[in-house]
Amino acid sequence: MSDKTLHPICAFDIGPDGQAVLLEEPWPDAASAISDGYRWLHFDLTDPALEAWTDEKLPPVAAYALRQSETRPRCDVFEDGVLLNLRGVNLNPGNDPEDMVSLRLWVRPGLIVTARLRKLWAVDALRKAIDAGKAPVAIADFLNLLTYELSKRIERVSLDLEEETDALEEKLLGESSGLSGELVILRQSVIKLRRFVRPQCEALNDLSQWQSALLDQGHSDLLRETANRATRTIEALDAISERLTAMQDHLETRHASALGRNSYILSVAAAIFLPLGFLTGLFGINVGGMPGVDSPYGFAVVTIASCVIGVLLFVVFRLRKWL
Repeated sequence: MSDKTLHPICAFDIGPDGQAVLLEEPWPDAASAISDGYRWLHFDLTDPALEAWTDEKLPPVAAYALRQSETRPRCDVFEDGVLLNLRGVNLNPGNDPEDMVSLRLWVRPGLIVTARLRKLWAVDALRKAIDAGKAPVAIADFLNLLTYELSKRIERVSLDLEEETDALEEKLLGESSGLSGELVILRQSVIKLRRFVRPQCEALNDLSQWQSALLDQGHSDLLRETANRATRTIEALDAISERLTAMQDHLETRHASALGRNSYILSVAAAIFLPLGFLTGLFGINVGGMPGVDSPYGFAVVTIASCVIGVLLFVVFRLRKWL
């Protein structure tokens, strides 16, 4: 296999004392060279050699799952390991946080394989911690730290959405013009987050119940706490969604009320001008026998009569509280 070259984003052998050794093997094995340690291999899914490596080094189910183009958060336990798909918010420049990034993991004793298409800042924070000599000493610690970093950033984005919703509610109390567009964008952001955070919470709960020598009760409790944080985030997103729906209903009611008011005003105006239009139309016909045709005061009389009728109609509408 010396003619094959793989380019992992990062690769470490991590010992039980937390000391990490950077790997530079062109075709790394799927096993740690450190006794009682573990190996972490992090790949870019666009690496052309990744398919051959996974087919050679990993079980078929893991090789196929790691290379899937579309994934949803899940946790599937197999006899020789666990397959985990997670999502993290997209904090890359020029991207929307709610456009979540997928992370695929294959975990078994002595090995963690992760793969992604776009950069995940939670994974980058983990790599920097390892570079700084603060590597997780066990696979369970790695999973706890990774899921915590992912959940923390999702929670932060959820809080930002809540603040945006608060600001939108304040605007709604005043001028409502132009708020519909902001409301639609905010609702789309919440929908995208909820789409993946809910199944991710279920995946974390499943992971915390994994019966394995890799996870003791303490680590399971920490994973369960991370799942609880994800549950709280879901509840917060549900509350935001309900508030946005209420604001949308309020905007639609306000617009319908304004439309009805304008239609009413136009109807009243038409009711006032209808008899005046009839009167002017009647006197505008070009037939013989029209009164006042030969009088120099005919036009003035018709004009004054029209004004008087208009004023009388206005007074009647006001007295009947139609205006």
